[in-house]
Amino acid sequence: MDTRQLAAFCAVVERKSFSQAAERLGVTQPAVSLQVRSLEKRLGRQLLDRSGRRVEVTEAGLALYRGAQRLLALEGQLLDELEAGGEGELGGTLEVGASTGPGSTVVPVLLCDFQRANPGVAISLSISDTQSVVDRVADRELELGVVGAARRHRGVVFEPFFRDEVVLATPPNHHFAGRTITLDELKREPLIVMQEGAGVRQVIEDELRRAGTRLRDLEPRLELGLQESARSAVAAGYGVTFISRAAIEADLAAGTLAVARVKGLDPAREISLVRSTGRSPTRAAEAFVEFARERVA
Repeated sequence: MDTRQLAAFCAVVERKSFSQAAERLGVTQPAVSLQVRSLEKRLGRQLLDRSGRRVEVTEAGLALYRGAQRLLALEGQLLDELEAGGEGELGGTLEVGASTGPGSTVVPVLLCDFQRANPGVAISLSISDTQSVVDRVADRELELGVVGAARRHRGVVFEPFFRDEVVLATPPNHHFAGRTITLDELKREPLIVMQEGAGVRQVIEDELRRAGTRLRDLEPRLELGLQESARSAVAAGYGVTFISRAAIEADLAAGTLAVARVKGLDPAREISLVRSTGRSPTRAAEAFVEFARERVA
């Protein structure tokens, strides 16, 4: 079976668009259409429903898609092994995505250490919110993801990686600094939150629900994107925020931030590895995961 046709078909299924599939594959839209039509003609089945605004996969197409994913993953693995010489020196490119918490602290150091030990591997790390990382791994734009919240997605699997404490960060001279406070006290202070999709925000929302309250009950007035924005605002004295402790270790050591605890809350999150369902890992990816686990255990 022609893997180019399968790759074009899978891209259309995942993007629900011939034009977006063509953009992803770096070819023209007519080329993608021709590959899919040729595949349908060969199999004698309609694989895609083109009648609506978006392209939808048929029942027959869905069955083919599942098998095609495995076949394409195997092809990619074989090519990587041939390029790297089988059991020889690791090579190729390892594309990793991470959410802002682990992506600004632990992951860059792990990748740098791994690349130093394996100079034949080219490393690419992209940082975005948790949901974007999960979506890109599911779409196979990234081989691995490292995120702070395991969000349900049928296209990926999550594996525990390491545990990260979430703390309430305050300016160093704030009256909360070093104390254990109540939720009522927190409600009277300017609370800075991260945007929807941020892993830390999901952890705090879940922890507050267990404590019988909701984030909106704390009446946050500032929603400032992701972790670095919230950290900068707290350091400048504009309020307090829940944040990964690993993200502010340098600030705590320098005395530019302090932390407080909230009575009844013990927020922490399991940092997870994200892999695409059914995708066979490359040698570089497997080697990195083994390398990283030894250092974060």
